[in-house]
Amino acid sequence: MRALLLSGTGGLDRLAPGDIPRPVLSEPGDVRVRLRATALNRLDLWVAGGVPGVTYSFPHVIGSDGAGTVEETGPGVAAFAVGDRVLINPGVSCGRCEWCLGGEQPLCPSFGVLGEHRPGTMAEEIVVPDRNLAHLPAGLSWIQAAALPLATITAWRMLTTRAGVGPGETVLIWGIGGGVALAALKIARLLGARVIVTSGSDEKLARARALGAELGINHATEDVPGRVKQFTGRRGAEVVIDSVGERTWERSLRSLARRGRLVVCGASSGPMVTTDLRRMFWFQWSLLGSTMGSDAEFRAVVAEAAGGRLLPEIDSVHSFADAIAAFRRLESGAQFGKIVVEMPV
Repeated sequence: MRALLLSGTGGLDRLAPGDIPRPVLSEPGDVRVRLRATALNRLDLWVAGGVPGVTYSFPHVIGSDGAGTVEETGPGVAAFAVGDRVLINPGVSCGRCEWCLGGEQPLCPSFGVLGEHRPGTMAEEIVVPDRNLAHLPAGLSWIQAAALPLATITAWRMLTTRAGVGPGETVLIWGIGGGVALAALKIARLLGARVIVTSGSDEKLARARALGAELGINHATEDVPGRVKQFTGRRGAEVVIDSVGERTWERSLRSLARRGRLVVCGASSGPMVTTDLRRMFWFQWSLLGSTMGSDAEFRAVVAEAAGGRLLPEIDSVHSFADAIAAFRRLESGAQFGKIVVEMPV
């Protein structure tokens, strides 16, 4: 079958289409899915560059998000049948440990992400456990379904489970335009919060305001903490959503209100930061990490999408033959929303 394959790490120059054997079912609860569409994430760029501590077997299939039709089921599968339209939860856990049984799958010791720790979705077919599938809601296109999971699950967990965002609170979101940031904007609005977004692009800020952001700040030219304090009457933001890391950390802290919550899901500009603990305990801040989402959070996101309340923004759609160009667009940072690749039928 055709797939988009990494021949090694070192960047997108090591990525190319190729042929590999079809995946086979190995567990009773496995399901083989024929992919109709897949979506790109910044994680794919990190995988292509080489994630420290992760060992790959090459050629490695890239990609975390996808949607398609069920082609084959194991003998232990009852909820899905051949021909069902499904979308995929990219986070795979063991299903048996104390964390999984307690509904906290992202804390499973063997938790991994499709395309990073195991073969990904940029292929004609993939095999995943049945617990990683959801039926495609009526009215949701292949494109929307593929673009939904990873970014929206990540943002959902950050704002609901970790930060507990409530009505009337102010949420600051760094780097609007990417999938997680845009999902966070929509989720914060669903929760009744006021949203401030940042970008280095005035065009992206204008588009975010059209989606419900009440304030857009150009983080390349403006004083972000100063503008946040001005907008909130010197109070600050109750919640800051940050996936940037070193470059934004200090400004994130200076933007926080008393008892504010800073939620981090990535460190694209670097992982090492410093914090004045005196400010942390005096203002009683909560510094929170967040990764992906649980099975219940996946179901919650699918339900919101089924109701038309949480649909992903689509930047562009590419053919499989044009997939490398799709990754180059992601690498450029010019996108506003999810970049999707349609798979050969």
